[in-house]
Amino acid sequence: MNAAPLRPPLSVALAEAVGTLPRGAGWAYEPKFDGHRMVVFRQAERVVLQARSGRIITAAFPDLADAARELTPGTVLDGEVVVWTGGRTDFAAVQRRAAATAARAPLLARRLPASYAAFDILADGGRDVRALPYERRRARLLEILAPLGPPLQAVPMTTSAETALTWYETLPASGIEGLVAKRLDAPYRAGHRAWRKLRHTDTREAVVVGHTGSPARPAALVLVLPDDDVPVVSGPLSAALRAEAGRALAQLAAEGGGTAVAAGLGEVAYRAVRAGLLAEVEWATTRHAGAVVLRLREAAGAGGEGAAG
Repeated sequence: MNAAPLRPPLSVALAEAVGTLPRGAGWAYEPKFDGHRMVVFRQAERVVLQARSGRIITAAFPDLADAARELTPGTVLDGEVVVWTGGRTDFAAVQRRAAATAARAPLLARRLPASYAAFDILADGGRDVRALPYERRRARLLEILAPLGPPLQAVPMTTSAETALTWYETLPASGIEGLVAKRLDAPYRAGHRAWRKLRHTDTREAVVVGHTGSPARPAALVLVLPDDDVPVVSGPLSAALRAEAGRALAQLAAEGGGTAVAAGLGEVAYRAVRAGLLAEVEWATTRHAGAVVLRLREAAGAGGEGAAG
């Protein structure tokens, strides 16, 4: 094991989407939460929270930063930050938390308290443990988190494919989007798609953070997808969706903007909008091939939180 301390930005392990659940000896299964990937660094003097992209988001989650101070210095965890509303995970609420300014973050932490679902330990007491098999890392993760309790908790895990499939069928009502399968004997492979991910549906809700083209009839929407924090540009909107989006976004105009990745075009400029609109997108075509927007809906309880993005 490497004795050098792990520091942000840190590349995370990834999962490859599959159509059927891997089975057989040596597989472990975890539920996949609908939230934001987060790496927690408990350093000697402070806590640092990193998003999947490498962006530091400590100021946006003061509640989780406070909770992580109970960890032993030199601990690094990988997991998912979620917000529970109405008995289910709420991705739009997580995005509002992630986009909060340092001044507004404490208020949102009280309104929308976050939970951290940890699924791996990358460093223990300052030692890099990523080369250890998942089975040993999992055991150590449970030892570390058991005395602490919420909001820092380990995700459930089973080695029974039948139990995992029961989760798959019964947990979507709670906002669980699928399963992640991992080999018990595998190391943590940062930047590699060594895990397997079985999603429950081919569509997911994304948060609209901006648009390209005319505000009245936007050509495409800029979206933040579950388990990511890097804005991406949707595919071209249909005529009907352009009109609908124009009406919805008229109430959400905001100052500023940025750049986001558009399939086949690279980085393009966009105008930002306030939080308040969700887009159901065809998941199989997101990220690298562009997200196809199927329909729009207003985010419950959103609005008045400032610009997103």
